[in-house]
Amino acid sequence: MPSSAGPSIDTITEGGRVTQVGEGQEAEESAPHVMAFGAPTAGEILAERYELVEHINNDSAGRLVWRGVDVILRRPVAVVLRYPGGDSATEMLQGAVAASRVIHPNLVGVYDAIDEADRAYVVREWVDGQSLREMVTDGPLDPARATTIGNAVASALAAVHATDMVHGNVHPGTVMISDDGRVVLADARTDGDDSQQSDVRAIGGILYFALTGHWPHAEAPLRGATAGHGRAAIPDAVRDAEGRIAAPRQVRAGVPAYLDDLTMDLLDAEIAPPSSDVLAAELARLDVPADEQFLDNTGPLRFSAETGDEPSPLAVAGGRKVAIGIAGLLAVALVGLLIGISTLRGGDESPRTNPVAAPSSNAPADEATRAATEVRELKISDARIIDPDGDREEVRNAEWVHDGDEDKGWETQTYKGHANFGNMKRGMGVWIDLGDERTVKSVQVLLSARGASAQLLTGTVNPPSSKAGDAALFTDYSKSRIGQPFEEHDGTKMTFNGFDADKKYRYLLFWITELPPSERGFKVGVQEITVQGS
Repeated sequence: MPSSAGPSIDTITEGGRVTQVGEGQEAEESAPHVMAFGAPTAGEILAERYELVEHINNDSAGRLVWRGVDVILRRPVAVVLRYPGGDSATEMLQGAVAASRVIHPNLVGVYDAIDEADRAYVVREWVDGQSLREMVTDGPLDPARATTIGNAVASALAAVHATDMVHGNVHPGTVMISDDGRVVLADARTDGDDSQQSDVRAIGGILYFALTGHWPHAEAPLRGATAGHGRAAIPDAVRDAEGRIAAPRQVRAGVPAYLDDLTMDLLDAEIAPPSSDVLAAELARLDVPADEQFLDNTGPLRFSAETGDEPSPLAVAGGRKVAIGIAGLLAVALVGLLIGISTLRGGDESPRTNPVAAPSSNAPADEATRAATEVRELKISDARIIDPDGDREEVRNAEWVHDGDEDKGWETQTYKGHANFGNMKRGMGVWIDLGDERTVKSVQVLLSARGASAQLLTGTVNPPSSKAGDAALFTDYSKSRIGQPFEEHDGTKMTFNGFDADKKYRYLLFWITELPPSERGFKVGVQEITVQGS
């Protein structure tokens, strides 16, 4: 079955039935249908091949969208008609012919384009699924899913741009996700104001919308859309007094810094965007492998590049600031790999004591060297609860997270309505003090339940325990994250690696951004925190 770009078939679910519309404009069912010469009817067969089954609705350009069947190949199709045909349908037909020449799995397939004078129609792929706009109505997507969708859109645009075409209509209503997980881009509709650069910048809008549920270009209405439909129906981004949009990490927790930077760079008119093929290659490096979890929404965002891989496509293309983030992440990944290997070599030795350098003699100097490099459990000298947005009712019992008793720990209150502390807080955390500067290899946190989202931060300040002090501490520590965050973790143990082997650490902050469900709401307990190092 050929697959190529064509006019939009946005998907909308009505009463459990999947329908497809152009740019998200629903048909007015209450409006009487005025028949005219060339108007289609159910059961009619077009071009002796395409049987019209059901009128779904009209798209934003006034074209009729029908569900049909190719009676020869016995496959469902979407038929988009307009009448009259002739000169008035030239733009539609030419666009369909041009789109049909681009073959790509992430583009809607265009099968036929016919002008019968009294009417003209385009036959294209029928997609069972939903638009990105509809998918996000249930809430913002996790970073892994947003990256997968962004990668698919960039790949589709790279194919379009390779033919010197411009798509010109990339937004949440033209990005569709089929029931089998395939992401497709539909409805290429270009005018003189569009460019390949504007297509690429639109991917920043797609990532922003997927991560936050808000559209950063709400001031640019959807062409031909009526009020309440298309882009106009999407909530505007959170903005400051000067109209600047808030970054995804300011809107919700759990967005990796690199993905946040990439999204905001694509939206920044002062930063030249990369070409679509370079951006597609970069997003592919961050994407979850399709044969493992195509659109799985559990676990942290996984960065798939490995040691020895070619450098970031963004770095090769021009060294934009986001490429620095990739280099840093790869370095962290390498350190984590070496740490993991050294830890696993412990064999039958105690899990609490793992020598990494064999003693060469019995000399006191050698013994001192071995002791200094021996990986062991480090003592936590102090701990406290960090709650910059709360009422200080939950800051007790921090000492229970390092008392050696896994059955007793600190726990949050029960929050109602939302996993992110009932939409009341940025999060809460457990701060620990190792007493002195230490080389840290890993930190393991045991929780009372599965499904929490959290990250490990580090900093240098130690303000007094107060609401203002906690706010200052979190502001400082949020700039330095260790390893990758856990998103809706499916286990009760979180192990953080990725520490810099050449750096010493004293203060660490285990920061919780989302709580797992409990009987009456959302709640979690931190049972025990252990630190391995030397």
